[in-house]
Amino acid sequence: MKFVVPADRLATLHARRDLKMARSAHAYVRGNTELFYRWLAEEGGERIVPEGPDVWICGDCHLGNLGPIANGDGRVEIQIRDLDQAVIGNPAHDLIRLGLSLATAARGSDLPGVVTARMMEEMVEGYEDAFADPDERKKTAGWEPEIVRVVRRRALGRKWRHLAKERLDDVEPKIPLGRRFWPLTEAETTGLRDIVTHRPVSSMILSLDSKDEERAPKMVDAAYWMKGCSSLGLMRYAAIVALEGQRGRDHALVDIKEAVAPVAPIAPGAVMPTDPAERVLAAARALSPHLGDRMGTARLHEHSVFVRELMPQDLKIEVEQFSRGEALKAARYLALVVGKAHARQMEPEIRRSWAQTLQRGRPRNLNAPSWLWRSVVDLTGRHEKGYLDHCRVHALND
Repeated sequence: MKFVVPADRLATLHARRDLKMARSAHAYVRGNTELFYRWLAEEGGERIVPEGPDVWICGDCHLGNLGPIANGDGRVEIQIRDLDQAVIGNPAHDLIRLGLSLATAARGSDLPGVVTARMMEEMVEGYEDAFADPDERKKTAGWEPEIVRVVRRRALGRKWRHLAKERLDDVEPKIPLGRRFWPLTEAETTGLRDIVTHRPVSSMILSLDSKDEERAPKMVDAAYWMKGCSSLGLMRYAAIVALEGQRGRDHALVDIKEAVAPVAPIAPGAVMPTDPAERVLAAARALSPHLGDRMGTARLHEHSVFVRELMPQDLKIEVEQFSRGEALKAARYLALVVGKAHARQMEPEIRRSWAQTLQRGRPRNLNAPSWLWRSVVDLTGRHEKGYLDHCRVHALND
């Protein structure tokens, strides 16, 4: 059955994306990964950014893409939670993208500019600490800012009913069609059913933990999912999968998302999977093991997709307002998380060399590399102008 994305759906998605990005400068930054890298190059930033070791990077390392993630044993860690743009590239790009996100959040919280400068210092110190001790079980517990502690506490106490109520507006295994969830075409329904019931995919769904080949999972319900910001316009679906057992029926909520070519710069000579979904999976296993262990890949007709079970503990870090103290602690802690994801991939000698590179080029009045500060400042200005122009075009008459 030939698959065609309905034209009216695409038009609505693009309109929603434009309006969503007009909500705040921070939302605009989150939804503009392609412009981020274009503007970084245009500002001459790429000439001053040091070449780090070739490792898997997030590629879109903003605040909303970090948060608590559960593994199969129920252990929760703060890790990178979105790998759509992940590539083998320059780790400095993740630092700049995180710095821009933090700086924009600070501006939205009416914090003075000196706080942004201090955040860059805290970022670098947290990132460097990760290279001294890349074991993620150490050094993090006492450093968590309140926004992280709150979201971690919420994650640890969550069950299926919380996930269903939050995502589906009900605890019953039914996806409510409406603003967020849209009906499927016949071709989509057939394709999704084949994906989520295929044994290599269904076997990685932890909530349906069964080694009994006779207990075949089945798709209870599915819908198109209007979600995210930068990914709006790509295919994305939510599906409820069920498995009958001795104690009744178990349910899992599954996210099926289209994978496409990244816009993040790829290191010269880097060898990565050519299939976009396989690239995302490889990156998840390197950067966020809790997430990588719960993912699979498939094809929905001619489209490459990755599949992951949504766990109740998976949450994003939402920042509406920063206090000065929280801003500094968040900068240090989140950079530590990113640093550990990078450092785990490096041999000790390479870690030491990259840490020494970060030490160079620091002005006397700022304990952060000048390339990081200059890049964040230049990009903040470009994004602020771009955001205002975006609002004039897309939100003025809304």
